[in-house]
Amino acid sequence: MRIADRAARLAAQISLLLALASTSAFLVARGYVDNDEQLYNNGRITEVVPQGTSVTVGDVEWKLDSLEAYTRLVGTEGKEITSLTKPAGSMIVMAKVTVTPRDGVRMEENGFTCDAKLHDDRGNVWENQQVYTDFPLPTYCTDDEFPFTRNKSRQVAQLFVVPASAVPHLNGIMVGDLSERRIALLTP
Repeated sequence: MRIADRAARLAAQISLLLALASTSAFLVARGYVDNDEQLYNNGRITEVVPQGTSVTVGDVEWKLDSLEAYTRLVGTEGKEITSLTKPAGSMIVMAKVTVTPRDGVRMEENGFTCDAKLHDDRGNVWENQQVYTDFPLPTYCTDDEFPFTRNKSRQVAQLFVVPASAVPHLNGIMVGDLSERRIALLTP
């Protein structure tokens, strides 16, 4: 066998090996890079919305009006609300949000599901807590006392219990929709 034939054969084998290695690397990484549902479940933020600007996610329009921290929560009669579990060293963060259900949102008898999560710059996420009595604003969007109707805005209080050390690091609330594979961060 001549040297030129051996060199051509070696080059073909090397290029075949490189093609197989790159194909297998692509197939392995594709499951992580291209899986939108998994990225949504992991909480990947797809857009950032500044305060005062509204965003429509899942046929619901959201606008963050304020994000404030409190040491205690007071109801309509001026008495402290004790139904919200608050461990020692924690604060209550209230996000006042204007919510508008648009055409296409699935409405039940008195409203629809609206849920936001609180996010900080260290990657922590807190779930919304609900207060069912003696609060001047609804804390969920299916309230008998504050029924929702399509295309009409209403202010909702989203309440979160967080450690006091996390308050300076808070950077907004997250709202998302799995069908759109989208999570918006509404910033104060």
